[in-house]
Amino acid sequence: MTAVNARPAARVVCLDRDDRVLLIHWYDKVSGADLWEPPGGGIESGETPLQAARRELTEETGLPGSAVEDRWVAVDRDFPWLGVRYVKSERFYLARFAAARPPVDPGELTDEEREAYLGCQWVERLPDTVQPPELAQVIERLTAP
Repeated sequence: MTAVNARPAARVVCLDRDDRVLLIHWYDKVSGADLWEPPGGGIESGETPLQAARRELTEETGLPGSAVEDRWVAVDRDFPWLGVRYVKSERFYLARFAAARPPVDPGELTDEEREAYLGCQWVERLPDTVQPPELAQVIERLTAP
């Protein structure tokens, strides 16, 4: 593992009308890890975390960034990706969609993302390889009244 990266990032928990969760499926060619996670990514210079969450949602899924609510929870993360260890706190935002399984179009992935991308899916149950592992609790906190 090379350097530790603490680049700020934001993610979006997307729920459809039946409370299915949208997850992106990735493959890490360095570690051989196969994982699922909510859309999201690094915060660019001059962006707020909410702006980054909205931009990342649109880039990675084609879904409207305007669906991302200004409601978030902080999640401490420590994970490897492509030979780099990421240790940071990320904001996880909530986005709700009125339709069942809105269609997803990951048309604006970076080259690195395209190489690792295995697809995405609206799921009723979280897979064993979901990141972060405590995503179910994050969803509970985001959707609590």
